[in-house]
Amino acid sequence: MAYTNNEILEIFEASLSQLRVPEEPELLYMPIIYSMSGGGKRLRPVLLLLTTEAFGGSVEEAMPAAVAVEIFHNFTLLHDDIMDNADVRRGKPSVYAKWGGNVALLSGDAMLISAYKYLAQISASVLPRVMNIFTDMALEVCEGQQYDMDFESASTVSVEEYMQMIERKTSALLSGSAMIGATMAGASDEDIKRIYRFATELGLAFQLQDDVLDSYGDTALGKKIGGDILEGKKTYLMVQALSRASEQECEVLCTTHLRKDISNEEKITTIKALYDKYDVKHIAEQQIELRFERALAVLDTLSVGAERTATLVEFARNLMGRKK
Repeated sequence: MAYTNNEILEIFEASLSQLRVPEEPELLYMPIIYSMSGGGKRLRPVLLLLTTEAFGGSVEEAMPAAVAVEIFHNFTLLHDDIMDNADVRRGKPSVYAKWGGNVALLSGDAMLISAYKYLAQISASVLPRVMNIFTDMALEVCEGQQYDMDFESASTVSVEEYMQMIERKTSALLSGSAMIGATMAGASDEDIKRIYRFATELGLAFQLQDDVLDSYGDTALGKKIGGDILEGKKTYLMVQALSRASEQECEVLCTTHLRKDISNEEKITTIKALYDKYDVKHIAEQQIELRFERALAVLDTLSVGAERTATLVEFARNLMGRKK
């Protein structure tokens, strides 16, 4: 009988709790323990293990790869917080805020090395293929982060360029995890390509939904509204608005976050008024629905039956907060 999503998560958390980190030097390893125990949804390792099982592989044998992916993901967060000067991560002080940039940088480096150390524990028969997928995934994340930073100073960013950026920065970790899981289970090249497309489309839908929620989320759920607007980030909403706005409106969209004469609430209201004028929330929601449906449709093309992919459907719906 296949494990449920929650059971896979519990199995992974139990394995992660056995993670052994040296005690010294304390300022190198303590931040690693701190960041890895900080919660998070464990989306990537869970997807890796669910995919392994869907193709008839062993969850136990794939566990080192799942741990490697989660360590790598948390490494990227340590470095992201340095680049963003972020004080908070998952509701508590970031490693950067708690120990400083130098510690966050070096501990992050140690995490990256540790990820490869765990990856090396998988079967030698699949290690070369998995290593290639993992390395390509890691480079794509770096490329996506650089494009995201480039967009901060770019006068124009096309919708196509934005989608390519989030495919690297957000989707790559999901698609890489799914491909590793399928490879661990001995899936065919065609199935690996298909599971890559499933996870990529799902990752795009997930990031676009995050963009929407940042400006239109429910504060009752604890979501801080307007953070991307106040940072002047070129999200999907912003890029779509810029592609439709007048020259004067584009100036407003690009500079409002820098103004010192109005409050943060007024900044958010000003930008959202232009978002509403050009109906970019609806445009984004249409794109989210398209990407989500594409992701689910891919699962129907896999060589394994629907009973095998049911947990992946559940994963996709849970990720997007959908009941059906």
